[in-house]
Amino acid sequence: MERIESAENPKIKQAAALHMRKERERRGEFIAEGVRLTEEAAAASWPLLFCLVTEETLQNERVQAIVAVLEKKRCPVYIVSPTAYKKASATNTPQGILLAMKRETVPLSSLQTEGMQFLAVLDKIQDPGNAGTIIRTADAVGCTGIVALEGTVDLFSDKTVRSSMGSLFHLPIVARATHEDLFSYMRENRISCFASMLDKTAVSYFSVDYRQPVAVVFGNEGNGVSAEMGERMPHVYIPMVGKTESLNVGTAAAIILYEAFRQRYALGVCQQR
Repeated sequence: MERIESAENPKIKQAAALHMRKERERRGEFIAEGVRLTEEAAAASWPLLFCLVTEETLQNERVQAIVAVLEKKRCPVYIVSPTAYKKASATNTPQGILLAMKRETVPLSSLQTEGMQFLAVLDKIQDPGNAGTIIRTADAVGCTGIVALEGTVDLFSDKTVRSSMGSLFHLPIVARATHEDLFSYMRENRISCFASMLDKTAVSYFSVDYRQPVAVVFGNEGNGVSAEMGERMPHVYIPMVGKTESLNVGTAAAIILYEAFRQRYALGVCQQR
């Protein structure tokens, strides 16, 4: 393993640049930081660029196991000084290990088109934590893909990747899909689509039959599902008896996706990955 002492080293500068969205999109790369995330990333099949790790962190047996996997995959590993790592990191309390990786996104047309599709659709969600939480829940319930519509937060931002807790690496990700592309895909593949919305036309989320190819749309934190989406599909809502007006979109997504999971699990159609 090579050593990097200077914060001006090109690898350090490259890692630091990937904390900016324009650089992530220009390069098609992103950062996974922390022991848990690098562990998940190393085990996944996504393309790896290089790893930065501090001498202190390398004493951890779990980190040593990660490095061993990376070396088998011929991913360069650099031991870096604390000063250099601090520049490359985006966290206030860095764990001392990060991976630079290639983004892995797929077109809608490459998603599974047979069987019991189960998609979570993000419609202009802006909070990285909410987006990551929904990805994590979608992984847990066996979703067959994540579709992020245009205007949604970058799913490869530092905060979104951390919030997903590695689930990002387990699902096909469609980024920046248009409304029309999504509608065409749903129509061609006979996928029923529901929008999580509270209005007079909405029905309770637990009265819907999810035991079919299905997609559920979750909308922006302030404005909800966009009009372009909402006007073209049935609406579901979560009944509440307390005084709160609404639920966080990440919480709402977990409730609805787990109802779909419950129905599909009982039918024996949940996918194991």
